[in-house]
Amino acid sequence: MKSNMSFAVSDNSVSAMRAEVFNREEGPSVPRINSGLPRWIDAVIAFAALIVAAPFIVIIAPVIAATSRGPVFFRQGRVGQYGRLFNLYKLRTMITAGDGPQVTRRDDARITRVGRFLRRTKLDELPTFWNVLRGDMSLVGPRPEVPRYVKLDDPIWQTILTVRPGLTDPVTLRLRNEELLLSQIKTDTEKYYVDELQPAKLKGYVDYLEERDWRSDLSILGHTLAAIVDPADAPPDLGQGRHAPQKADFQTASKD
Repeated sequence: MKSNMSFAVSDNSVSAMRAEVFNREEGPSVPRINSGLPRWIDAVIAFAALIVAAPFIVIIAPVIAATSRGPVFFRQGRVGQYGRLFNLYKLRTMITAGDGPQVTRRDDARITRVGRFLRRTKLDELPTFWNVLRGDMSLVGPRPEVPRYVKLDDPIWQTILTVRPGLTDPVTLRLRNEELLLSQIKTDTEKYYVDELQPAKLKGYVDYLEERDWRSDLSILGHTLAAIVDPADAPPDLGQGRHAPQKADFQTASKD
């Protein structure tokens, strides 16, 4: 199957990546990408989730404001479907600082005390349902990346960017201890992420996209809810393990 897509990245990127549009008349062949949950299901669930989440956000927001300086909500540019840049929304879990690594370790000094609780319980993700409702994201799909780590001329990225990014996916489930893994790296954390961890994640994303359907996406949502309720549980065995980032998952067995 030939690719005939346009990719664009805003110059708001933290990296030196310039704003440009990537066009291919005769692009490289890409794997067949299957559809997941219909868009209307994403929208209905996201709307319901925001209604349920609203009281929690109202309670958490003043706690964030009272315990650290900065806005209550965290907003960051991420690369979405077809390379479009969108703002991802979360509850702020880190101090407001200047430039720094865009990968986060478990022991990152920028994380606030309240932020550690929010990240551990995933409550910081509640505002992200707004991105799903808007259509920036899906409930299930590859996690959106910051522009700094996206290569638009890479066929693997072109494949991944044919779909909306998601809140959860099989790779994210298996690497839900990613921050702990990164905190164990003794060398340059960002270099390890770019050279080792991200390539393994990208392979897992492509494997997942080749096999996905609405049933598998529902299963992933169920596994995600189970992992949030019982974060000490072992990573679920999804499919035949093709989604697992094998190179990076070898030392992620440690539990929260």
